[in-house]
Amino acid sequence: MEVNYMLAYGSAEASLRLLWRFGLLEHLLPFQAAYFSSTLFKRKDNGTNMLLVLFSKLDSFLAPNRPCHNSLWISILAFHEALVRKPRDPLVVATFALAVYLGGDLPLAVDIGQSINRQHDAGFAELLEPRMRGKKGLLAEVKDLAISMRQALTEMTDEYYVANAMAKIPQAPSSDLVFIPLQAYLKVLKLIERVQHGKKEIGYEPKSNGNIDYHNLANGTPAEVRNLFTLVVFDTIYPPNLEKEDDSSRR
Repeated sequence: MEVNYMLAYGSAEASLRLLWRFGLLEHLLPFQAAYFSSTLFKRKDNGTNMLLVLFSKLDSFLAPNRPCHNSLWISILAFHEALVRKPRDPLVVATFALAVYLGGDLPLAVDIGQSINRQHDAGFAELLEPRMRGKKGLLAEVKDLAISMRQALTEMTDEYYVANAMAKIPQAPSSDLVFIPLQAYLKVLKLIERVQHGKKEIGYEPKSNGNIDYHNLANGTPAEVRNLFTLVVFDTIYPPNLEKEDDSSRR
């Protein structure tokens, strides 16, 4: 419950920084603490990284009176952990996010994804340089990302892997506590499996407008969670300010 208060109400980035600074992140989110440690992110570091940017983008949509369901921030954690383990082409990441938004309609996501021609943020080690690929290759890589995200999610809820993650952090105490509720885990798992199997969920309709229904978001309505997940991912890998800079350089 305490982790949800920190990550679901519009102050996730600041909370992650403070938890890391005071040595508490290891106890609550050991995989993310291991990420900070492996990238040599200092306790009082004022810089940033992909995990912090993802949550800063999420924060921009939320507020104390407009929270999200815990399945959304858990999805972001598992998604990022998958990219840490195996960096991906930005187009693969974007197409995966589109497939999430579309409820698992992977063929349509691939068709839309192949039309993307935007400058990605090259400052993240989790993103590779783009390369050309056909539809089959893109589809296969998106499914592979889904499999990787599923594995990350499973390990984040397994005491054995949590203890191993703690062991990778210098001077971290031994612990195998899991702070991800089973119900939220199952919601995120369903989101991932739809993309992994490449078939749209029966009866699911993605949002057709950009308005966020915060009541439904707080309750974990699939269309709202998937819509905001995709917005956060796109704003992270294709920052709007980067597009503006690119446009101005062409003039």
